[in-house]
Amino acid sequence: MYLKCFLFGSIKPIFVILKIYKMERKIIITAAIFGMLAIILGAFGAHALKAILTPEQLTSFETGVRYQMYHAFFLFFVASRTELTLKTLRVIYNLVLAGVLLFSGSIFLLTTKNVTTIDFKIIGFVTPIGGFLLIFAWLVLLVTFFRKKS
Repeated sequence: MYLKCFLFGSIKPIFVILKIYKMERKIIITAAIFGMLAIILGAFGAHALKAILTPEQLTSFETGVRYQMYHAFFLFFVASRTELTLKTLRVIYNLVLAGVLLFSGSIFLLTTKNVTTIDFKIIGFVTPIGGFLLIFAWLVLLVTFFRKKS
C-alpha cells in the first residue's frame, strides 16, 4: 500500500511513512527531555550551585546547559522538516544524542567535582568529542540541503 505525499507529490510506501513518523516522534520526545532538563539544570545551577561553584565553574556549567537547550531546539527543527529522509533523521538524531551526552554531560560532571567530591578529570577528553559530534550533526543537515535539487 502506498500513500501520496501532498507536499511534494511523491509516493512512498506506508511502512516508510510509519518509520519516519516513529523517528520524528522519538526526536520530539528527546528534544522535550533535553529542553526540560536544561531548564531544571539551569535553575539548579543558578540557585543551588551558585554558592558552591567558582565563577569559572558556574560559567562552564551554564555553557553545558545552553548547548543542551540549543540542541533541543535543533532536534525540534529537524523533526519538523518533511524533506529529510529516514536515514538523515537517524544520523542527525544519533549524532546530537551522543554529542549532548558527551559534551554537556561531561561539562556537568567536570564542573561539579566540588559537590560530588569525585574528580572526573579523566573524562575531560570526551567534551571535545561531543562537540565534534554536534558540529557534524549540523554539517549533515547543511550538506543534505545543499544536495537538494530545488
